[in-house]
Amino acid sequence: MAEPGMEPPFRARVRAGDENSFRVLFREHGRAVYNHCFRLTGDWSVAEDCVSLVFLEAWRMREKVEPHGGSLLPWLLGIATHVVHHRWRTARRHRALMERMPPPGLLPDFADEVVDRLEDQERIAAVRTALAQLSRPDREVLALCVWAGLDYAAAAEALGVPVGTVRSRLSRARRRLEKLAQKNLDQDTEPAAARRQQTGDRHEAVRPSGENGRGPW
Repeated sequence: MAEPGMEPPFRARVRAGDENSFRVLFREHGRAVYNHCFRLTGDWSVAEDCVSLVFLEAWRMREKVEPHGGSLLPWLLGIATHVVHHRWRTARRHRALMERMPPPGLLPDFADEVVDRLEDQERIAAVRTALAQLSRPDREVLALCVWAGLDYAAAAEALGVPVGTVRSRLSRARRRLEKLAQKNLDQDTEPAAARRQQTGDRHEAVRPSGENGRGPW
């Protein structure tokens, strides 16, 4: 209990449901929570929805906050990790339902529109594909330690696991991500080059005939 004339610690005010303290919490950590959700989902719209759910859940769970301690960012990122995981489970159930429905009709082939993708875009796609191939625990520890910049202790607090578990997961995740990203990039490079060659041949075939590529007129 705070002494007369002294304001309670910030954590204690959050725990008590002080609305001004929650506004400060959002102002200070809302961007970090959004970035974490985006890195886990790869979708800015989904990430925005998740941020709203994170702070609603934080309000609901406010009484679990310890009244004394440091930054509440690890606590918020832990909530964000669970929110995104719940969203994944929901999405998986939705996909399973859609897979049981009759297949749609054939769609037009838009391959030519993406033939000229820049190399850096292909690398980003390869990394995203690799991330999707990682296990959920590996994705989460990468998002917290590499992208959110938490140290091992803070990441362990966010995930509710021992520090040693964070260390081993992060080491494994980094090795596997690098290996998968390079594999995906190698697989994508040859087909992309082939598509560019095919498109070039097709464009060559419709050039006007005549000397130096000019028409007879």
